Amino acid sequence: MKQYRIGPQTERLEHRAFTLDDAEEFFALNSHPDVMRLTGEPLLRSLDEARQAIKHYPDFETYGFGRWGCVLKHSQTAIGFCGLKYLPELHEVDVGFRFLPEYWGQGFATEACTASIAFGFEILKLNRIVGLVLAENTASIRVLEKSGMRLDGNISYEGQTALRYQASC
Repeated sequence: MKQYRIGPQTERLEHRAFTLDDAEEFFALNSHPDVMRLTGEPLLRSLDEARQAIKHYPDFETYGFGRWGCVLKHSQTAIGFCGLKYLPELHEVDVGFRFLPEYWGQGFATEACTASIAFGFEILKLNRIVGLVLAENTASIRVLEKSGMRLDGNISYEGQTALRYQASC
């Protein structure tokens, strides 16, 4: 199986698998209360925990794709992640994204999300991509809508009720 450790490139962003060199940025992202507030996931507690999460991320080996680190082309700084994740319990591929707060409101999430969806359809030949989001996460809802996704109903996922957005080729 081909592994897409390098994802789509956009005008401002490179998409690539996180490396241990990104551990500080990964920790800053996944330990920030404002970033994590509406994800349903726990905060990372240490830099070592961030390193372990990067080191043991199985999606590229298991499915050939995953969540890519979003790296600013001009500075090579990792500012967040975006990409596709296979959800075996739902038999769906989800687009997800997360960015450091200092990069919010600058169009990075929409740029990355749109590119990831296109990658899924054009390179991976997927027929459908979903985006799961909590109803109170209005900023992420806007990103999904601006990326061409449409509301497809509610879903119970990991003990929470989420909105399910979808795009089809």
